[in-house]
Amino acid sequence: MDFVSKRWWYFGFSALVILAGIVSMLIPPAFRVGIEFTGGSALSITFDQPVSQSSLRDVLTALGHPEAVIQRTGERSFLVRTAFLKEGRPAQGDQPAVPSESETIRQALAERLAPITAMEIASVSPIVAGETVQRAIIAVAVAAVVILFYIWFAFRRVQKAWRMGVAAVIALIHDVLVTLGLFSLLGKFFNVEVNAMFITAALTVVGYSVHDTIVVFDRIRENASKGVARDLEGVVNFSIAETLGRSLNTSLTTLLALLALLLLGGPTIRSFLLAMAIGIITGTYSSIFTAAQILVAWERGEWRGPFRARRGVAVAAKPSGA
Repeated sequence: MDFVSKRWWYFGFSALVILAGIVSMLIPPAFRVGIEFTGGSALSITFDQPVSQSSLRDVLTALGHPEAVIQRTGERSFLVRTAFLKEGRPAQGDQPAVPSESETIRQALAERLAPITAMEIASVSPIVAGETVQRAIIAVAVAAVVILFYIWFAFRRVQKAWRMGVAAVIALIHDVLVTLGLFSLLGKFFNVEVNAMFITAALTVVGYSVHDTIVVFDRIRENASKGVARDLEGVVNFSIAETLGRSLNTSLTTLLALLALLLLGGPTIRSFLLAMAIGIITGTYSSIFTAAQILVAWERGEWRGPFRARRGVAVAAKPSGA
């Protein structure tokens, strides 16, 4: 099978997917973000008997939390995200004790709806949320730089090894952009949330993407030294054909495990599993159809291909005596 000759179709497909994601991210809200990024409180509430979502919203609105986002997680359980809930204050002198907002909510729900079996609270202040975003961006940027130099060093005996490092980083950025774009769309249409688990999954995807790319690059290096073809295009095509089965089998087995967890696992890790599944699919795609193809396009100087081709047509159409 000739993979390399259709490289600009692969680039075009990737560009369309990324463009759709960028357009979605430009339309506010870019993501449906968790409290880890905005600051706030998340309450996991389980009642003793079934409670309707509308009645729960009515109580929270009456308590001054109309902004609460309520998600049913079971027949008797809900996940509620609100603004940052204030802590209580003990009695001081003539000042009476002030209960925390979470305790006020607990008492109100138990009195007006049903007894509460369990209630867990997690709060993140806006300051911590801002630091989380900054550190996540820095972590991805540092990982990209380290990967670039590592691949350059690992393939240092190959001619123009730095191109492999750059191609791997472009494939990595491709995977991250595709994952972000799809999560932006999923957030708009299916209320899928970007939270701290998503950051963990994104960093894992970065590692998986590079791992699969290195497997393909290593086979390219091996086949180039064997002289399996006269040009890089033939070597890359031969190497992709050799590694395709291994890459697909590895990805499919991993996806099956993730699918089982998505179906049987709890909602708290669903964002992580979904990001992992998207990342593994796009990581496998980019290692074959993006990173390796970049090497060929770069070697053949095709980056200005459409403009060069147009210029060539113009020159060919020009009368020889002009």
